[in-house]
Order: sequence, then C-alpha cells, then structure tokens
Amino acid sequence: MAGPATTALGIELGGLAPDFTLRDQFGQDTTLSSYRGVKAVALVFYPFAFSGVCTGEMNAFRTRLDEFLTFDTEVLAISCDPVYALRAFSDADGLNFPLLSDFWPHGEVARAYGVFDERGGSAERSSYVIDRAGRLSWAVHHPKPAARSADELLEALRYASA
Repeated sequence: MAGPATTALGIELGGLAPDFTLRDQFGQDTTLSSYRGVKAVALVFYPFAFSGVCTGEMNAFRTRLDEFLTFDTEVLAISCDPVYALRAFSDADGLNFPLLSDFWPHGEVARAYGVFDERGGSAERSSYVIDRAGRLSWAVHHPKPAARSADELLEALRYASA
C-alpha cells in the first residue's frame, strides 16, 4: 500500500476523526460516530455535484460499490452542495450510496477536516480513511482537476477494516 501522509492538511493521523451529522440526498441524518466499533469508513470530499471530474469519480464508486460497501466498510461522499442538488445528482447518475450535504453551516465539516477552500466555497478533493476505532488512518489530497484513485482508496479502506 502506498504510504499515507503523516498529516491530513493540519489533522494529525492517528487521532479520532472529527465527528459530524450530515443529511444525505434523501434527507436522512448520517452520523460518523455511529460506525465506530462497526465499520471502517472512507470519507470522500469532492468539490461539486455535476462537475466533470466529480461525476466521473462518483460513477467509478457506483460501479465498484460492492467492493467499497461491505459488512466491514462504508463510503461517505461529502460536498458543500445542498441536499436537493445531491438528490438530483444521485437520481441522474444512479448513485446509490450516501452523498452528504455540508451546505449549512456552509463547509463546517470540510473545515473540521482542514479541506475547505474558502476562496472557492467548496471542499477540496480529499479522501480520508477512518478505522473501526474511529481514528484517522490514511489521507490523500488531490488538486481539484485531478481525479483520485479508487484503487488506492479501496486498498487503504481494506487495510483499515482488517
């Protein structure tokens, strides 16, 4: 597995992941700490629903969803788009995994993870893996125009769930 960063844009790896509750594209609350002791979680921050690179990434996750969502793992995708935009995005592309809205307070969760772009008003393209104990075990950050590697994220997620 590729070596993880030692910090996650200001968040020290190995510490407890900042907890949050966000609404998904169906208006249901998702709380990160509810997975503690149960599943490893991949947090996938992405800038904008319907944008080219983000759409490609989310479709790649959908295509390989059986690999990402198991009894031991979960994937949560987070953007600063409103719930209604995420529902339209989900419906348009058949995205059947949680798309979480960090719309209001705008970017609060992205800020907690050190990945909010103040100038652009969106999340950076960043991924975190949280182990079953709720600790940040891996992180990678990409420039907005560059897609992340689903293979690399899946490998880190599997490692954290072992």
